[in-house]
Amino acid sequence: MLLQDLVRVSDEVAATASRRAKIDLLAELLARCPPEDVEVGVRYLTGEPRQHRLGLGPSAVRSVTARAAAHPTLTITDVDGALQRIEDTPAGSGSRTARLAVWAELLGRARPEEQAWLVKLVLRELRQGALAGVLLPAVARAAAVPERAVRRAAMLNGDLANTAALALTGGQDALAAVGLVVGVPVEPMLATTATGLTDALAASAPALVETKLDGARLQVHRDGADVQLFTRTGQDVTDRLPEVVAVARSLPTNRVVLDGEVVAFDTDGRPRPFQETMQRIGRDRDVTRVQREVPVELRAFDVLHLDGVDLLDEPLATRRAALHDLVPAPLRADGVVTDDPEVAREFTRQVLTAGHEGVIVKDLDDAYAAGRRGASWRKVKPVHTLDLVVLAAEWGSGRRRGWLSNLHLGARAEASDTEVADADGFVLLGKTFKGLTDQVLAWQTEVLLARETRREGHIVHVRPELVVEIALDGVVRSSRYPGGVSLRFARVRGYRPDKRPHEADTLATVRAIHAGARLPELG
Repeated sequence: MLLQDLVRVSDEVAATASRRAKIDLLAELLARCPPEDVEVGVRYLTGEPRQHRLGLGPSAVRSVTARAAAHPTLTITDVDGALQRIEDTPAGSGSRTARLAVWAELLGRARPEEQAWLVKLVLRELRQGALAGVLLPAVARAAAVPERAVRRAAMLNGDLANTAALALTGGQDALAAVGLVVGVPVEPMLATTATGLTDALAASAPALVETKLDGARLQVHRDGADVQLFTRTGQDVTDRLPEVVAVARSLPTNRVVLDGEVVAFDTDGRPRPFQETMQRIGRDRDVTRVQREVPVELRAFDVLHLDGVDLLDEPLATRRAALHDLVPAPLRADGVVTDDPEVAREFTRQVLTAGHEGVIVKDLDDAYAAGRRGASWRKVKPVHTLDLVVLAAEWGSGRRRGWLSNLHLGARAEASDTEVADADGFVLLGKTFKGLTDQVLAWQTEVLLARETRREGHIVHVRPELVVEIALDGVVRSSRYPGGVSLRFARVRGYRPDKRPHEADTLATVRAIHAGARLPELG
């Protein structure tokens, strides 16, 4: 296929905002693309050449000029071959000159619009809107196969371009033959949000009611002694979590893919703040020292492959039985199978008391819907509410410029808390700018400025006179705030003009939530 044909469609896709139009353009192009050009063509449409390291930086790429060709003769195969020669150029003296010579020759064979497009391609600066959301249905239409078959194969092999080639050359049979590859991360199944525990359980009973862990999603791949750990986004973090690698190698199996979470726990067994787990995941240096400071533990809740057998399409009941046979109880997420709402509530109370954020109710009959937020997994995160006092606010930025936005929230101190309280008897717990409408922002700016006591940079401190109702997912331990705790995912529900500051919730109440002694309504 001529490069000009792909460039024209690429430009047209970039120029339209209509998803349907994008799909139409891409499907028509793919349907007439020669089989040998499909894989590379799809990579180009996603803005990623097949070659990973060309050894040419932006300044070098842009420094080359060449007289444009008079007629379009350059093919997709020509471009791929030239880029491969650039990548294959041995390192050493004269290598940069050799690479630039190939690049100049390629540009000399291109039309002006092709030259501009090629520069963006090799610099990975193409913004043409041909991402997976439109390419998947386009491939399905061009190959006359169900979109779900394309989506499933792409999810399993982790390569949309290869999947497109399979679909257009082998059809649905070729797609169906694609299996899970140990070592290639699978997009995780996600949960929808339920309105309450009763509704979540009613959707499928009996169901598995399982602890919703406040950690980092992790996929564990083991093939013999080789172990790879992938985050939810597919990032390889194997070297950062040696304790999880050791656990994976200890399991009585040769090949397995587990889905689960890693969580950092305190010495009393309560989960540490989510941020600490994520900081541990994000550190790729001083791993031994960080491991001592923030040790993490695996909690597996699903098995997707076991010793040569893919389990993705098996019902959860089957996968859970395999998980229980393989993974010791201390390494699994706790759960209970029930159709009794009261049993589910009691288990949820235990989960919340232990410091976790809620439960996930799972349909025992459903397969693993990788990469989808399916209705068969329903998360229930009971919401706490607190009446807190506004102690200060920060000037907003962006579209909130000119408004006081980020609220500093405090709880009322009692006699035992005077050492951590401010002069007015309140203890700072955290901040939030969420849940505020433009109308509320305008109003609160006016009333807070009327209560201003002093300024500290972009922070306006105010008299503690306004009470606001805050919804939060929980309370976490924190060394940043004087009371030793802070709010998790706090958002404004509304101001409470009917309440005075002395009626606000106390620090003791906030600590009771953290300790699991005060539970929300489960619904």
